[in-house]
Amino acid sequence: MESSQPDSAVLIRPAERRDGDAVYAFLCELEHQLLDPTAFKTVFQRNLTAEGIYYLVAELDNQLVGFVSCHIQYLLHHVGRIGEIQELFVVASHRNQRVGRQLINALDALARQHGLTNLEVTTNRTRADTHRFYERLGFVPTHYKFVKHYP
Repeated sequence: MESSQPDSAVLIRPAERRDGDAVYAFLCELEHQLLDPTAFKTVFQRNLTAEGIYYLVAELDNQLVGFVSCHIQYLLHHVGRIGEIQELFVVASHRNQRVGRQLINALDALARQHGLTNLEVTTNRTRADTHRFYERLGFVPTHYKFVKHYP
């Protein structure tokens, strides 16, 4: 995927190894917990080159202000390829400035490029602002997600 720089000064580009520390901080904040930094680094670096996994960052004045990840896979019940947003994070001081929209727009382009049938996202049911964000961008609530945790 090529880098893109919309009308604003935010650059949307593929994540690189050097972005790992910032992305780690973003996801710790998103999840409200400290993730294991060694395990995170291993997974982040492996996924940077994994087929079907796309990590994009939003950069402003040489600082990362956002991140999105998308996993593309073939699903039988869709009879085709779908993309699933795994994480989306924008630094609090840059929210409501179209950074999240630009990250999703980049995923829309990726979806068209790869001929996806759907782009899906699951979000915590308590995040009403996030639900409105996705709905404004054309996402439709369709499912419930159930999770079974293992120790």
